[in-house]
Amino acid sequence: MTTAPSPVVDDDDTKTSGRTILFLFIGLMITMLLAALNQTMLATALPTIVGDLNGVDQMSWVITGYILATTVVMPVYGRISDILGRKPVLLTAITLFIVGSIIGGLSGNIEMLIIARVVQGLGGGGLMILSQAAIADVVPARDRGKYMGAMGAVFAVASVAGPLLGGWLTEGPGWRWAFWLNLPLGALAIAATIAFMHLPKKVHETKPKLDYLGMALIAGATTTLTLACTWGGTTYGWGSPQIIGLFVATAVLAAAFCWAETKAELPTIPMSLFRERNFTLTVIAALAVGVAMFGTIGYMPTYIQMVSGVDATQAGLLMIPMMGGLLVTSIASGQAVSRTGKYKGYPLAGTLVMAIGMVLLSQMTIDTPKWEMCLYLGVFGAGIGLCMQILTLIVQNTFPGRIVGTATAASNYFRQVGATLGSAVVGAVFTSRLKTELGERLHGGEMSGDAARQHLTPGEVNKLPGEIRIPVIEAYNEALLPVFLFLVPLIIVAFLVLLFIERKDLATTVKNEIPAESLAEGQLLEMVDQDDLYGKPGDTAGSASTSRAPAKS
Repeated sequence: MTTAPSPVVDDDDTKTSGRTILFLFIGLMITMLLAALNQTMLATALPTIVGDLNGVDQMSWVITGYILATTVVMPVYGRISDILGRKPVLLTAITLFIVGSIIGGLSGNIEMLIIARVVQGLGGGGLMILSQAAIADVVPARDRGKYMGAMGAVFAVASVAGPLLGGWLTEGPGWRWAFWLNLPLGALAIAATIAFMHLPKKVHETKPKLDYLGMALIAGATTTLTLACTWGGTTYGWGSPQIIGLFVATAVLAAAFCWAETKAELPTIPMSLFRERNFTLTVIAALAVGVAMFGTIGYMPTYIQMVSGVDATQAGLLMIPMMGGLLVTSIASGQAVSRTGKYKGYPLAGTLVMAIGMVLLSQMTIDTPKWEMCLYLGVFGAGIGLCMQILTLIVQNTFPGRIVGTATAASNYFRQVGATLGSAVVGAVFTSRLKTELGERLHGGEMSGDAARQHLTPGEVNKLPGEIRIPVIEAYNEALLPVFLFLVPLIIVAFLVLLFIERKDLATTVKNEIPAESLAEGQLLEMVDQDDLYGKPGDTAGSASTSRAPAKS
């Protein structure tokens, strides 16, 4: 296969390249904001939503359903985008997210809302990883830190603006507007993707054979694992045949998936990825951090509304310190990595700071001052900002550009497995503990029954007389916060694993890609052999070349 010579880049071309990357980055930021903003808006509005739809006991499913769907499709998006290109796959993901938002806005019961969140998750799973992979296509790893830091900052901005918007919409126009707002944002994301993302089209001599069996098996294993964690201790006992059967099914499906990947022509998650030490260690750390992080973040807005007696908007404001800490440390660490090329110390420091923050949060009572709670949230957020985006950078620096989408998606998949487990386990344990705590404090009173808990919203609790309200919020506090302390050992495991990360120099050029100015003009087609999509064992970032031919105009 012949290779067309790359255009010569002079000073003017370099300037064009910078402008191209800037425009592409803006488009990707809008896409990431679409998913991040929706998540944070609903976190504040969720107590009111599930109360209106008579489904408080199913609140964990609204959270878990989205994360589960997102997790299942992540590796699929990564592999398909490596084969077909980022742009068409990203447009598909945005469209699915918008469809799910429409269903959510029309929801009349809790079951329809859960379906809406699942459809949103099917789209949302591609928004994050495709944005990260597209940046890796055009920005060298050494310079990528500042972009990854800014992407992490999107979560901070969304997490400040989202709760405020969610609170305002809940108390004003209504919570359904938390879904309707995604329509104009989605249209803007589609327009930005079409206008700015001109990545090379990929042409194959033969039709690629997608790994449908692997996709089905990994979806099944993820689903059974989540069901086991969600139903265990609540709907069914942990030792019940149903839960044991789900865990057995998870193990069987996972083993079958690993076998299928060794036989597939284009595996969804190539087993060769795990031959790289840094990838394996980062995956373990991301899984542990994901359990703790999402298990904590998903329930804090509800806790603040219940225990502090504030409305949804004020709860959003009280989450600002956490996102402020994330914003500062994410950008600062990204800039520092780009300037110095050193990255190992940041996730190590981040895991320790996260552990300290979780210990502090677990010690709070209903009498803890708001300023103290905000301080603890700020500590926790600072740890997240130091950790998450740098882990993605380590993975991307380990592999060549031709499989960077697959590697990024695989890493994010295991992080999202942690998120799924975290939300499911915390939700299941919290619901079980809440039932026990309410029964003990109210001695079988009317608020301790299952029907009453279905309507246990912050607004309803604040209307209760003091002799009932105080025991209820004490029950909430004792049911939720000790669970955070139980998660701290996972963060310590992540810290210990990251100690063994092997430092590799960050690449200073983008190999395996075409110049950024050509991306904007859409002048080239990238010719990719199917064998190149595997990523041969031992390949590192930028170690392989990909043939290219001029596009026909």
